[in-house]
Amino acid sequence: MDMSLNKLQEIVKDRESWRAAVHGVTKSQFDPLTVESKKVATVVLMLNSPEEEILAKACEAIYRFALKGEENKATLLELGAVEPLTKLLTHEDKIVRRNATMIFGILASNNDVKKLLRELDVVNSVIARLAPEEEVVIHEFASLCLANMSVEYTSKVQIFEQGGLEPLIRLLSSPDPDVKKNSIECIYNLVQDFQCRATLQELNAIPPILDLLKSEYPIIQLLALKTLGVITNDKVSRAMLRENQGVDQLIKILETKELNDLHIEALSVVANCIEDMDTMVLIQQTGGLKKLLSFAENSTIPEIQKNAARAIAKAAYDAENRKLFHELEVEKCLVSLLGSENDGTKIAASQAISAMCENSGSKEFFNNQGIPQLIQLLKSDSEEVREAAALALANLTTGNPANAKAAAEGDGIDALINTLSSKRDGAIANAATVLTNMAMQEPLRLGIQSHDVMHALLSPLHSANTIVQSKAALTVAATACDAEARTELRNAGGLEPLVELLRSKNEEVRRNASWAVMVCAGDEPMAVELCRLGALEILEEINVSVSRKNKFSEAAYNKLLNNYLSLKYSQTGYLSSSNIISDGFYDYGRINPGTKLLPLKDLCLQEPSDQRAILLINSRSSDVSPPPSTEDKSSDVGYGRSISSSSSLRRASKEKTNFHFSAGFGSPTEEKSEPASGRNTAVSKSTTKEKGSRYVAEKMGGKIPKEKLQDFSWELHISELKFQLKSNVVPIGLIKKGIFYHRALLFKALADKIGVGCSLVRGEYGRAWNEVKLMNESRKGVIGALPPLEVYIVDLMFHPGSLIKLRSREADHYRFL
Repeated sequence: MDMSLNKLQEIVKDRESWRAAVHGVTKSQFDPLTVESKKVATVVLMLNSPEEEILAKACEAIYRFALKGEENKATLLELGAVEPLTKLLTHEDKIVRRNATMIFGILASNNDVKKLLRELDVVNSVIARLAPEEEVVIHEFASLCLANMSVEYTSKVQIFEQGGLEPLIRLLSSPDPDVKKNSIECIYNLVQDFQCRATLQELNAIPPILDLLKSEYPIIQLLALKTLGVITNDKVSRAMLRENQGVDQLIKILETKELNDLHIEALSVVANCIEDMDTMVLIQQTGGLKKLLSFAENSTIPEIQKNAARAIAKAAYDAENRKLFHELEVEKCLVSLLGSENDGTKIAASQAISAMCENSGSKEFFNNQGIPQLIQLLKSDSEEVREAAALALANLTTGNPANAKAAAEGDGIDALINTLSSKRDGAIANAATVLTNMAMQEPLRLGIQSHDVMHALLSPLHSANTIVQSKAALTVAATACDAEARTELRNAGGLEPLVELLRSKNEEVRRNASWAVMVCAGDEPMAVELCRLGALEILEEINVSVSRKNKFSEAAYNKLLNNYLSLKYSQTGYLSSSNIISDGFYDYGRINPGTKLLPLKDLCLQEPSDQRAILLINSRSSDVSPPPSTEDKSSDVGYGRSISSSSSLRRASKEKTNFHFSAGFGSPTEEKSEPASGRNTAVSKSTTKEKGSRYVAEKMGGKIPKEKLQDFSWELHISELKFQLKSNVVPIGLIKKGIFYHRALLFKALADKIGVGCSLVRGEYGRAWNEVKLMNESRKGVIGALPPLEVYIVDLMFHPGSLIKLRSREADHYRFL
């Protein structure tokens, strides 16, 4: 036996030599501690013999060798034994076929062998060995081979596609326990795939699987329960199990203490079956529901508690089931499970609480018992536990201010904000939901803001998960309700990702981001910043799309414009009486929608050009006096007292020195003995005549007859101001010669200052006018309902102080001619 392989090949050419070689190999020579690879190779070579006896003996020897361990299986693979063995699976001789099948039953547990078997496509040959006419031993090892191979997905596909499921189901009724065990194990692996589960239903596999529960072998019972645990995820299979009295068998197992090693898997099956109301009622009628709660509360085995809680959670998604559970006081059981040392049990209990929250009575119960424990679970080292606890808290606090308050008082805010940095998207989304629910109450919102929530929301706003994005945006909308919080969000860099969420293809993300932008646009600095980041253009694009727009995108667009009046007037050419001009407003002139308006600071730093002057409103005084004007020889205390030049502002910016920029138009309130209280949206004609256009026309060149309008040299005056200021930005208080759009802007600013309702409308070719709503004097003193107000245009040019009815030829002349 120590001769070379080449010599051996020459010797074993005829049948007699094959016989001699086989007889020369003894059982002891295959002991892995003494045999050499050459001796194994001798037997492998025998697999090519035409002699049936030699083939049978060789297979028997290889089988014994393979039984010794994984190292021997690898040796056989290296020596090329697998390929010739595959040909023997279909050999005519029954003994050869049997022995070859036995070898593959053992070899298929080796991963490298499995890979080669897939490549050689031997699955069909193995399935053929499951035929009824084959011996039980062949059934045993053929099913073992398939069970070993079915662990991997590719092999599962091959077994299923080549019809392996039907003979495996048939073999569940085999008298041999090993055949049953191997068959159910293979089926368990196969049904992990949905298509296999569907076929299993068609083949009526549940009755033979249920029969295995009566087996005297625990491993067979366990595999049967595991298989049922998978296939009963499908509704049809649950119905089939109920129709075949499967529920009764499960309950009997749970009631038998001697079968406690099967209780975990039996509860898992019950957890699936209990989702169906019919099954739920059946379980209740047999006393199984109380048994389920008893397992959950009294068992000392964590897996049993976990599966019992899972069963409760699944069942509780049905309203009738929740009612039954509530009557049995399931809440107490679930709260006790939250204190388990097993993470799986905590998760299952939290999920059950989440489901039971749909019941109002349960929701109230958890206010005092449950919420404190769930908050503690938010601090767990387990991400899965934190996620489940956050989900329970989200459901408990939604639509329930009392629970939201209880969560905050239980030190929940800090834990929730920390959860926003979790690695699990579900935990982040649920924590954000709880914070949103809390923020509906102002005291709680202030508490959330004090915990630096805006910085904590940055990461969720950047998330790639649409649910997290949506919930984070909603939390911004709920917490950014005051200027301080909005400023904190801006400083934290939260506006950029928020604006980007407006581009989302997800409808809910887009909606909640629009909502958040609407809230954040609550003051001018934020509105200006959001516009700078492109929010207005994105919202404009959304709102022209019928499928993408929503009520919040439209509201956010209007909010941005109404809090950034400089942009609104430039884009729309209209400011209503409710659009109050304040310090810092500037009229850049008309711009097209989609065009960005530069901030005032940037415009002030530009050198003067031939473009139209940018008119600035600012009533605050400054330490820098205006440049001297030969036309302004008076010193009116109510107008143009002091002004900072744009060149000074540029210098100040470069020197990092702050200067106040004053429009210097003065305030008519300074000439009144007391400030106006409240805002008048309608005034009498005489009042408007006296206090409005008393004043604007005088400061901007006085009355101008229509025939002399062309001779009014206002352009030269404005150019001189731009040259003196070294800027295109001209404070309106410096203008001594102004036409329609200068005067109308000043009138609007002054009217807003004293609380007189007035709109500003831009026309063509330098025209602009103010509209006011007044009560007709002839209707004064009339008893009854107030008459509709009439709209007038204020004449600031031709007959300063007069009012022109909007719908008149004279009004058309003023606006257009």
